Amino acid sequence: MTTAEVIPIGSELLLGGHTDTNSIFLAEMLAEHGIEVRFKSVVGDDLKDICQSLSIAARRAKVVIMTGGLGPTVDDVVREAVSKVMGRELRRSNKAMKAIKDRFLLQGRAITKNQYRQAFLPTGADFLQNSVGTAPGFSLKWKGCRFFSLPGVSHEAKRMFCDMVLPLLYKEGYCTPPIRTHSIHTFGLIEGAVDELLEEFGPEFPGIRVGLLASPLGVSVSLTEGHQGKRPTRNMPIGQPNKVKSEVEVEVLINKICSRLQPYVYGNNNELMEEIVGKKLLAAGSTISLAESCTGGLIGHRLTQVSGSSAYLERGVVCYSNRSKIEMLGVSPSFLRRYGAVSSPLARAMAEGIRKRGGAVLGLSVTGIAGPTGGTPEKPVGLVYVGLATPNGVFTKEFRFHGNREMVKLRSSQGALDTVRRYLSDLPLLD
Repeated sequence: MTTAEVIPIGSELLLGGHTDTNSIFLAEMLAEHGIEVRFKSVVGDDLKDICQSLSIAARRAKVVIMTGGLGPTVDDVVREAVSKVMGRELRRSNKAMKAIKDRFLLQGRAITKNQYRQAFLPTGADFLQNSVGTAPGFSLKWKGCRFFSLPGVSHEAKRMFCDMVLPLLYKEGYCTPPIRTHSIHTFGLIEGAVDELLEEFGPEFPGIRVGLLASPLGVSVSLTEGHQGKRPTRNMPIGQPNKVKSEVEVEVLINKICSRLQPYVYGNNNELMEEIVGKKLLAAGSTISLAESCTGGLIGHRLTQVSGSSAYLERGVVCYSNRSKIEMLGVSPSFLRRYGAVSSPLARAMAEGIRKRGGAVLGLSVTGIAGPTGGTPEKPVGLVYVGLATPNGVFTKEFRFHGNREMVKLRSSQGALDTVRRYLSDLPLLD
């Protein structure tokens, strides 16, 4: 399998506020064509640093793709870095010059003097046409490694990769069968607990690498068919390269893992919790109304992100204050004084109130302390209660989340939706 490294270039990527989307796109596209991205190095606009990154990349990858640093300004020094580290003199490319002139002519703009810098490419480099921008790309081989330099502008980089880079990778034999990856999404277990539950599967399926990714939405298990050997475990050394022979083996492992991790598994690959819950509500012919306190309407937002959600979402209210809980949900003032705004009894009363007043089959409520203030030793930040009123009774569930305010709110919305999922799937609501 061909290994690759992606090098996004630009000081703005290291200062915060800018998201590098190019490397995500490149990693996904390369995997689809059997090239595994093993490294990613983000480098600022410093000539010495770029040179060092190129030297290191040449020692550990067969394909290196740089993005950024090809513009006309003084901080765009990728061409100079390649020239210096590879010993390739910069010379004006007639193809690049013509492409720049044609682009400016098409846009009806005059070419400024600094634009001509973009036409100078390292000696021996292949010109890469930029069909949607002005900065030409280039490619060349050095120390047995194929280097590509693409613009940093996202739509330009994507277009150049598809039009120019991918055909060259195929022509030179870098591409192999796709790297198949399957993801299993869980909620309710920490990463260490998932790891322990999966420990037994390592020796049984050589050639399938199992990885874990924790996020506020839960822990995702990735299964990757590749040539890098077995998943390291406490009782097993890293194995030798061993390619998976068929999709059947992967399917068997997926089923075993899902069975082992029930009732925590909620989806696969690109499936979202709100999509899964929506499908289950539709299948059951059920409707739902929401009473949100600490999540501030986030659950309603997530459900309405799914097209067709009007078929099952009846209404939602943000009842943040005590007065709103009294006026909108029918909670009595004495009840609030007795149990408090963050409690299991209140979550139950909120769910009952919104189900009755919303006229839906299900009533879902959430109340908690998102922080960073408002916590006490008895009721700390991250304490969240979910209530679910159903035709079969009212259920409540307590969560103890961690993280900042945004993370607690997101986890709370996930916990509330997961409670609905479990109920509609006839799974235990409490662990």
